[in-house]
Amino acid sequence: MTEVDGAPSVNDVERAAERARAGGDPARWPGKLPVRDRLAVLFDPGTFVEDGLLATAVDAGLPADGVITGVGRVEGRPVAVIAHDFTVKAGSWGELTCEKQIRILERADRDLLPVVYLVDSAGGRLTDQMGFFPGRRGASAIFNLQVRLSGRVPQLCCLHGPSAAGGAYMPAFCDWVGMVDGHASMYLASPRVAEKVTGEKTTPEEMGGAMMHATVSGCGDEVFDEDWEAVAAARLLLSYLPDDFRSPPAARSSRPPERDDWADLVPTDPNTAYDVREVVDRLVDAGTFFEIKARWAEELVTGLARLDGRVVGLVANQPAVRSGAIFVDSADKAARFVSLCDAFNVPLVFLQDVPGFMVGVGVERQGIIRHGAKMITAMASAEVPKFTVVLRKAYAAGYYAMCAPGFEPRAALALPTATIGPMGAQASVNAVYANKIAAIDDDEERAAFVAARTAEQQADINLLRMGSDLVVDAIVEPERLRAELVARLVDADRWTREPGRRHHPISPV
Repeated sequence: MTEVDGAPSVNDVERAAERARAGGDPARWPGKLPVRDRLAVLFDPGTFVEDGLLATAVDAGLPADGVITGVGRVEGRPVAVIAHDFTVKAGSWGELTCEKQIRILERADRDLLPVVYLVDSAGGRLTDQMGFFPGRRGASAIFNLQVRLSGRVPQLCCLHGPSAAGGAYMPAFCDWVGMVDGHASMYLASPRVAEKVTGEKTTPEEMGGAMMHATVSGCGDEVFDEDWEAVAAARLLLSYLPDDFRSPPAARSSRPPERDDWADLVPTDPNTAYDVREVVDRLVDAGTFFEIKARWAEELVTGLARLDGRVVGLVANQPAVRSGAIFVDSADKAARFVSLCDAFNVPLVFLQDVPGFMVGVGVERQGIIRHGAKMITAMASAEVPKFTVVLRKAYAAGYYAMCAPGFEPRAALALPTATIGPMGAQASVNAVYANKIAAIDDDEERAAFVAARTAEQQADINLLRMGSDLVVDAIVEPERLRAELVARLVDADRWTREPGRRHHPISPV
């Protein structure tokens, strides 16, 4: 076919499409998986349908304008994607880059499609600042759509390279962020800009690298060594989440737990540390625990798993780290995770072994009361079925924050090792009788007095008393705990959300 009246030939169009698919020069960015290879990891073979391939086709220097958008299938489910091509102007955003991203997010909003973001962008293209920055179809419209989608469809981000300046908010509005170590970064200003503004000298890794965000800021959920690992993790995470807020997550076939040896796993001594993940391994279907923010605020463990094939969210105190006390960051971690589960109809299981919220001048100045209120508000607002299991100690306001009976869990269960009270018996005696104890000069008399008062306190919070007063619904031997939770989950299968309630977004930490 030849050109007619100035129209391009079929060959012209094909060559432009080939240039767009080829992208820029991948040799300039060693160690990175090409963007179309990332899409091949994400989607079922042959299912990706691309939009806007010929964007800026008349400019050979901007293949597809540096971003790939479209819809493919993940285990047969339609999923929208935004994938930046760092080989094209470092994945920077111009007018049509924004337009393509806005259009696919509008489609996701209209059709309620989950969205995966494969982010690898240096930010706005300053040579096209009037195109990407100020207008109604600029970057602000992208963020507006992300917030509109929040809590309605899953939004997962794989961060393969930089996410700079305003573009750093694209990952921040997502429900999960997996970062590739050594390549991924997030910051509002580069180290060079920060030095000019503040005089501060730093490196990209120190300021906004993957490990910093996964361990210090909490903006990253997990760190991966390779690009494909982050994409594969996002694909796996989608299997735990529904297509949208109207549906429950899909059930799968049941598997027995990895281990079933419970003997002496939870120590009777409230001050002895143990890893609560060992409890999780004995509760959930083998190989199904997908931990969220594992490296951040490690005194609290959160993640998705399957119980007899059903998806549940787990919130567990971690006695192996800072005694499992709740700090500012762990309160935020819990609030965000609970919000995620409630948005997508995932029942919650709270595993309590908590001495309470951390106390002291430092945490008070950080706003522990405010952050604790955020955690409690998220937990109390969650409409999904909630189940509480007291593994060992459940003290003070930490007991409340981990879904105490007053917050209407479907069931409050306890292991025989459980103790529930404002504080431990001995600490309570020392608080109540401090002056009396100090006034007793004889060591033996003082010890006898403390022992007698401690026994009285222990009798008052005796576990049988807790069952008798309906504080707990059942006292369960560890070996029976999984079966007990499974049976109660089955009983909650008919749960539906209360009509007329506003469906909330997932608030950033």
